[in-house]
Amino acid sequence: MKALKFVIVGHVDHGKSTLIGRLLYDTGSISPDKIEEVKKTSKDLGRETEFAYLLDHLEEERKQGITIDTAQIFFKSDKRQYVIIDAPGHVEFVKNMITGASQAEAAVLIIDVKEGIKEQTKRHSYILSMLGLKDVIVVFNKMDLINFDEKRFDIVKDDIREFLSSINIDIKSSIPISAKNGDNVFNRSENTPWYKGPTILEGLDSLKDRVFKEREPLILPVQDVYKIDSKRIAAGRIEEGSIKKDQEIRILPDNKTARVKSVEKFLENVTSASKGESIGITTYDPVFLDRGSVICGGSKELYLKDSFRANLFWMRKENFDKKDKIILRCATQEILCKVEKIEKRINSSTLEIIEKDADILSNLEVGEIVIKTKRPIAVNIFSKTPSLGRFVLVKDHNICAGGIITGI
Repeated sequence: MKALKFVIVGHVDHGKSTLIGRLLYDTGSISPDKIEEVKKTSKDLGRETEFAYLLDHLEEERKQGITIDTAQIFFKSDKRQYVIIDAPGHVEFVKNMITGASQAEAAVLIIDVKEGIKEQTKRHSYILSMLGLKDVIVVFNKMDLINFDEKRFDIVKDDIREFLSSINIDIKSSIPISAKNGDNVFNRSENTPWYKGPTILEGLDSLKDRVFKEREPLILPVQDVYKIDSKRIAAGRIEEGSIKKDQEIRILPDNKTARVKSVEKFLENVTSASKGESIGITTYDPVFLDRGSVICGGSKELYLKDSFRANLFWMRKENFDKKDKIILRCATQEILCKVEKIEKRINSSTLEIIEKDADILSNLEVGEIVIKTKRPIAVNIFSKTPSLGRFVLVKDHNICAGGIITGI
């Protein structure tokens, strides 16, 4: 049974962690000891039982009431397994949210129905669109605070539908919930007799799995090379396809070919591996492999390019100047680059075009840009090959921007 990865995003304090805690509780995915710990923590803080504490393990998070990192949590329904990626909502942690969303196949956008759509709601939605996440369920939380008022629900639902439509996101389900009390999360609520749609779990179960094809062309970015006894083992995580002993492979950026002598996996004797597995390989041929090399199948349509178009999300308080040189990381590739052109500066929450043919990008702005790298690297358009179509920019050893490749 394949696990579906989905990210939960939304404005700070709209209830992401509480919703995840409730999902884990209602599906029986947590131990009685953990439930008792949550009850004790809530009581010590003078609050009713807070399911958010199932995730917010760090004492600092409990004090601040802000989720500050990206967590992955597992649970299952009768239909399949799930991996929940909890993405921070606070404006300072957008970087972590992008990291989380880039790993997901679907998304749950959570909105406090009383507060309505906020700036971060729109910004997170834009990031989902930019990362190509099309399967989006919108949940309207804290319905208990508005006495489950259908009219208020309809107003906020229409507002977010209009915004998401403008960025090419089609809502799969719009669900009124109270994460704290469990209304329409796992069980259908008696408080919303006017609502005939699915619960959250039913909505998730209705999403289609992405089909993994065993014959999908191989992509294996090399993370490191180890010398063990007489073996020189190139190690990495298979991003697409599969690999097996005696398979012919192509190595980029050198564009050399080789044949796999062995597939290595820690404490296991294997001759093949597939997407998602972390493995090592050796080759019959004496070829050069190092961190940043990309191993692929001979037929995979990848490009060696030193220039490409991209959408970039700038995440540093200091402005980015296109005259600045900066480090680009794509998969395990790392190279010096510069931005040749900023065609548009865009406000990531209002979608307003701030400036055309610009020289700078400011914090939390999106740029439609052209990037030039010092030498050609293995890339592809994000919609075709996500693992080689997304990248980050690094300055002073810190990630300061995330982006996707839109044109080669």
